[in-house]
Amino acid sequence: MKSDMADELDRKLIQALQLDGRAPFSRIAEVLGVSDQTIARRYRRLRSSDILRIVGVPPVGYVAHGRWLLRLRCAPGGARNVAAALARRPDTTWVQLVSGGTEILCVVRARSEYESEELLLDRFPRGARIVAIAAQSILHTYYGSPLIIRSMDALTADEAERLRPAPVPEEVDEILDLDPGDQRLMEVLARDGRAGLAELASATGWSQSTVGRRLEHLRATGLLRYYAEFELPYVGLHTAARLWITVPPAELVATGQALAEHREVVFAAATTGSTNLAVQVVCRNSRDLYRYLTERVAALPAITHVETSPIVQNIKRVGALLTQP
Repeated sequence: MKSDMADELDRKLIQALQLDGRAPFSRIAEVLGVSDQTIARRYRRLRSSDILRIVGVPPVGYVAHGRWLLRLRCAPGGARNVAAALARRPDTTWVQLVSGGTEILCVVRARSEYESEELLLDRFPRGARIVAIAAQSILHTYYGSPLIIRSMDALTADEAERLRPAPVPEEVDEILDLDPGDQRLMEVLARDGRAGLAELASATGWSQSTVGRRLEHLRATGLLRYYAEFELPYVGLHTAARLWITVPPAELVATGQALAEHREVVFAAATTGSTNLAVQVVCRNSRDLYRYLTERVAALPAITHVETSPIVQNIKRVGALLTQP
């Protein structure tokens, strides 16, 4: 059963795994001053309750044949069925119900040039009650997973520094050297980023030593990132929203970089479309969201338009289809 709120050690463990999703429990335990068994027990409880999941994914800047934000507006009562159908697709992530539950947002990563061209727009369930669709190409990411959610502030600066892994390349535009074994490896890690070497060896047909070397290579070259997915309300973050922002093209980079520095921001990217910045923020409550909009966003002089869409429910994250809507 899920607890209502994380205690200090749970918060520290979650933040530690945001920094390094495959960090040995012994290293986390040493930094936090508890036993290995305590950390392992805490992780198993959070994992079995589906509060926390570690996934191994390509970097957020990996575009393959295109990354798209789809916004679908549905007739009343129609959004949940469409969202569920989108969530079952292997090429979608972050399927969310927003704006009172009548709008769906999802990220699509096209796996082929054909998918990129058709944008999946004509492959919805028969009878889907969609009244409007907008597709915005993600041009550049200023901040995004698997970077840390900074609103937690659980670890001290010293603890965070001791747990932080070696730096990896920030941007990787294409994955060119993934053979079938690499792809099978990534498929397992997308479900469980802490899968053991034995399980990964079974999936790839490699020896455990080969798996270990390949994991290190993929991570060192920036082709594999580990991301901690967790329930935001469990750590006291109860309000999330998407912001659709417009700035003049000459101010796009400066504004995107400024937004990326905000601790409330978990995703910020330049996009095509009627707005040119897509942002997701998380806050403790609606009052904090109000303060963020009226103080921090309002202080950015180049912004000419902001549309705010509250996130009602996450249907799918990067690594897992969540409870059916």
